Amino acid sequence: MSDAYDETYDEAHEDSRIDDGGDALTGHGETAGQDNERTFAALPPAHGRGFAETWWGQAWLKALEDTALDLQQLKAGRRLARAGHVGAVSVRPGRITAVVQDKDRTPHRSDVLLQELSDDEWDRFLAMAVERAGHIAALLDREMPPHLVEDAAAAGVELLPGIGDLEPECDCDAWDHCGHTAALCYQVARLLDQDPFVLLLMRGRGERELLDELQVRSVAQQSAPDSSQGEAPESAQEGVDAAEAYADGAVLPPLPEPPVLPAEPGLPPSLDTEVEPAPGVDVPALEFLAARAAVEAHRLLAEALAPGHEEQPAEPRLTLDEDAVRLAAASPAPAVVDRLAAASGRDRDGLARAVRAWEYGGRAALVVLEDEWVLEADALARARASLDAAWDEGERPTLRAARNRWTVIGADAQLRHGRDGRWWPYRKERGRWVPAGPAAHDPATALAAVTAGE
Repeated sequence: MSDAYDETYDEAHEDSRIDDGGDALTGHGETAGQDNERTFAALPPAHGRGFAETWWGQAWLKALEDTALDLQQLKAGRRLARAGHVGAVSVRPGRITAVVQDKDRTPHRSDVLLQELSDDEWDRFLAMAVERAGHIAALLDREMPPHLVEDAAAAGVELLPGIGDLEPECDCDAWDHCGHTAALCYQVARLLDQDPFVLLLMRGRGERELLDELQVRSVAQQSAPDSSQGEAPESAQEGVDAAEAYADGAVLPPLPEPPVLPAEPGLPPSLDTEVEPAPGVDVPALEFLAARAAVEAHRLLAEALAPGHEEQPAEPRLTLDEDAVRLAAASPAPAVVDRLAAASGRDRDGLARAVRAWEYGGRAALVVLEDEWVLEADALARARASLDAAWDEGERPTLRAARNRWTVIGADAQLRHGRDGRWWPYRKERGRWVPAGPAAHDPATALAAVTAGE
C-alpha cells in the first residue's frame, strides 16, 4: 500500500480514531464526503442483544459466518466489536477500513477488500431493478427491500459476499483474517442496520451515482414506444401452422406477455342470495374458503412472475394437517376454527400454538414445534460449535440438551435446532412450550427473542 494513501487515510481519520484511553467517539453520525467514500463514526459497545437488528445486518452476518474458515478469529473479532474497540469505519468501493484496538488498547490499521461488481454486472443489476416496479420505486425512495438479494442473484449478480470474497489486510501481519479484520466485518453489520446502501457502495457504486442511473433508465423505459399500439406484428397476424409448430426443429412463435399482477387479491362472489343453502352447506365456512383461495391465488401468481421462478424446485403439497393450520392463521370465525382444529387432530389450544409457529416460519416452524429428533454426529458438532461461538466467555447461559432441544437452566426459555441448522426460540407459558419468535442462524439472537418482551 502506497505512502500517499496512508497519509490521506491519516488526515481523513485523525479525529475519528479511538484515543489511548479507549473512549469511542460519541454519536452514530456519518462524515459527509464524496459519493464514493463514506466515513461512519465509531459505534458504542453492543450489549444484551443480537449483534445486528435489521434484515440487512443479519444477512451480512450470515454470509460472514457461513463463509468463515477460522471460527476462533471470528469469535475474537466479535468480542472486540461488541466491546467498542472498532474506530470510525471508512467505506469505499472495494474496501472498508478502520483502526481496531486489541484488549490492551494497541491500535491496528485493518482493511477488508470486497470484489467490486463489473460494469456488466452493474448493467444487469440496474436492468433488473428497472424491470421490477417495486424495486425501482423502493430504491429511488432510498430503501433497500430484502428480496433485492434474491432477484439480483437470479440476474447473475451476487450482492452479499461468498467464500473467499472478503480479503483481509492488517498491520498485525496475520496471514488470513485476524481478530481485527473480523471485528471490522462485524461492525459493518451494524452499519448496514443504519443504511443498507453501504453494501452497494462496497460493491462499487455510491448512492447518488446509483440513483441517478436508475432515474435515467426509468425515464427511458417510460418513454419507450408502446408495442401494444399500432399494427400487430406480422407473425401475430399470420400465426403459425400447427404442423409446423410441432415439427422437430421448428421455431415457435414468442410466448404472450405474462399477466399483470393485480394490486391485491380479487373478491370472491357473494353467497348472500335469497335461496336457502342446501342441507349441510356451511355458508360462512364456504365464504372463508373462497376468500382464502383468492389470497392464495394472488400469492402463487406473484411467485410465478418473480425472476428465476422457473429455476426454483416445486414445493411439496401441504398435508391436510398443515393446510388446516395455514387456514387457521387467517383468523376465521370461531365455528370454522373448531372445524379446523378437529380436522388437524388438535384442540383449540394446540391449534393456537401451531398457528403461532406457522406465522413465525411456515412448514419448517411447524415441524420444529411438533417433532423431536436425535441430531447426527456432524449436525450435533456444528450445533455445539455454534453455541460455543455465540457468547463471549462466561456469558453463555447453562443449557440442558435433549435431542434437538436446548433448555436454559433456571429460566422458562428454550432453543430448538431445526433440520436446516437454524435456531428457534421458545418460552414456557402455562406449562407448555410455545414459539417465541422466528428462527435465527445465531443462537444468541434467537434466545434474545425470548426475553425481548420481559
